[in-house]
Amino acid sequence: MIPNIYKGDYRLLTLIPLLLIVLSVFAIPNLKFGVDFRGGTLITLQLTGPMDTAALEEDLLANGFDSEVNVFEGTVGTTAEIEVSQTDNMLEADSLKEQFNALLEEVSFLEAQSYDDPSKEAEYQQKRAELNEIANRMFEIAGSNTQAELQPNLNKLSTQFSDAYLQIYTIQTEKIMGVVDQHAEYSSFSTETVSAALSLHFIDQAGTVVFYSAILSIILVFFFFRAPVPSAAVLVGAFSDIVIALGAMSLFGIPLSLPSFAALLMLIGYSLDTDILLTMRILKRKGDPRENAYDAMKTGMTMSITAMVAFSALFILAMLTHIPTYYEISAVALAGLVGDLFATWGLNAVMVLHYKERRG
Repeated sequence: MIPNIYKGDYRLLTLIPLLLIVLSVFAIPNLKFGVDFRGGTLITLQLTGPMDTAALEEDLLANGFDSEVNVFEGTVGTTAEIEVSQTDNMLEADSLKEQFNALLEEVSFLEAQSYDDPSKEAEYQQKRAELNEIANRMFEIAGSNTQAELQPNLNKLSTQFSDAYLQIYTIQTEKIMGVVDQHAEYSSFSTETVSAALSLHFIDQAGTVVFYSAILSIILVFFFFRAPVPSAAVLVGAFSDIVIALGAMSLFGIPLSLPSFAALLMLIGYSLDTDILLTMRILKRKGDPRENAYDAMKTGMTMSITAMVAFSALFILAMLTHIPTYYEISAVALAGLVGDLFATWGLNAVMVLHYKERRG
């Protein structure tokens, strides 16, 4: 049986969570972004022989590809993951695509207007020339002999432009695999490519989700307690969990990707659950607040340990099969749950207890 840690000077309990938060804040700047959020190509190989990762990275760099290669042993064999950053050509192609799509609608509208209003012809020709220049640059990067001026209409130009854009990705993948084939023997492979534009979209959507999650959490907490200190304590607990989880991700090299981001959002909900349980027990129950906090801790720790056992099973499965999604979700969840133990019962509980005892 765990003794009541809130007897005596419980303020000392804040030392460990505060130390974890400070260390995490210093570690977060080194957090890696996964392919989802920074763009690039992820190649996964099922190896059938040894591979010199350093030589492969060096050869890829000599061919213009900045990469990171990792090899993992599992029950299903040896797996290699090759993360290749976006090349200058790909970044330019993404920029050209964005410019082309933004201008295409305007040119189409001017073309339709010029049929009925000859005064719009000059403006149409000017914008069409700008569109052709963008398209010709895309064709040049793709190594195509296509010329925008020779396309009979905008639909045909748009189709040729899209084909050139896809061709650039195909050429890049073929070049990468050509280098990989010189250094690795494998039975199968898969590729995942995220453009810079799509990664920016993911970041934008992630920011939107975090913003609305924070707003809804604040509304929910103030609806329950309608007092600033307990409400702030609950939000501090949730914030601490995320900071500690991000610090652990940086320390253990877990990238911020869509799966790990989903795990962080899950931690927010879990943290609010345990923090609200604690705050309700202390503020609403009659009796000694310290005993109420202790009772809440026993219930909350049972919930946390149960969740940790479940995610530990997923983590072991991820280690055996090396499924990146399982690994990122389980590792982030475990780090956050450990952080939640310290943040909730060592920081949040102290804030609420101090508030309750001062009120009397």
